[in-house]
Amino acid sequence: MLVIGPHLSTAKGYAKAVDDAEKMGANAFQFFSRNPRGSNYRAYDKKDIEKFQRLREAYAFGPLQAHAPYTMNLASSNPTVYEFSSGVIKEDIKRMDALEIEYFVLHPGSHTGSGEASGIKQIAAALNQAIQGDEKITVLLETMPGKGTEIGFNFSQLKEVIDLTEHKEKLGICMDLCHVFSAGYDIKNCFEQVLAELDSRIGLLHLKTIHLNDSKYPLGSGKDRHLPLGQGEIGIDAIMKIITHPDISGLPFYVETPLDHSGHKKELDDIKTLLEFEKPVAADE
Repeated sequence: MLVIGPHLSTAKGYAKAVDDAEKMGANAFQFFSRNPRGSNYRAYDKKDIEKFQRLREAYAFGPLQAHAPYTMNLASSNPTVYEFSSGVIKEDIKRMDALEIEYFVLHPGSHTGSGEASGIKQIAAALNQAIQGDEKITVLLETMPGKGTEIGFNFSQLKEVIDLTEHKEKLGICMDLCHVFSAGYDIKNCFEQVLAELDSRIGLLHLKTIHLNDSKYPLGSGKDRHLPLGQGEIGIDAIMKIITHPDISGLPFYVETPLDHSGHKKELDDIKTLLEFEKPVAADE
């Protein structure tokens, strides 16, 4: 069964977000763990959380994914930034685990001039402080497009971070289609080879979720601009091949395209229609 849903706001409550997702035809969704451009987070409302948990069970939702704020930079050489980021990730992992959220995804960070090796060590050190090992939640490193001094734009860097962590069983990868394409991985024409490289570098078992996005810019651009599915350089044919690939078709797909609720509903409906069209017909039908 396809597990898919958009990135939604929880500003009006977690229960409202579940309802919104269900009305769009989604059976999963992603949301920010706190203000993506700040440091504040929504205080829990007991009734809202109870309804949230009831609804996600009633609707038979798949895994939910919380996204860390953009203000975090675990690779920063600035002590103030690093301490803030380390505190945020530790706090948010604990908060999201208490909400029974399955995945918490974060941008690894940018070393801002201190060097790749230094940045990787800092990311791993922060993860070691934040992950205790008894959590149910899985923390995911997102693949990045390679802007500036970003870490995580190739599989080897992500593997290095994982290798330096104490609780590797609590870590995984979220593959952002726009990002890997911008970083130079040709998922449009050579997805099998990309998966094979990920498997050899990190292991496919570490690939837990997919950010389903098209890209405004061409292969290897290093730029990060999401487009609705089928309207970018990756294209709908390649995206459908990725969704239906047997090695990943059972993973959750989170759509981060720049659309409103009605736009997301149409996008999900289109994907489902294409899936039905591609479904093989039995010989006796």
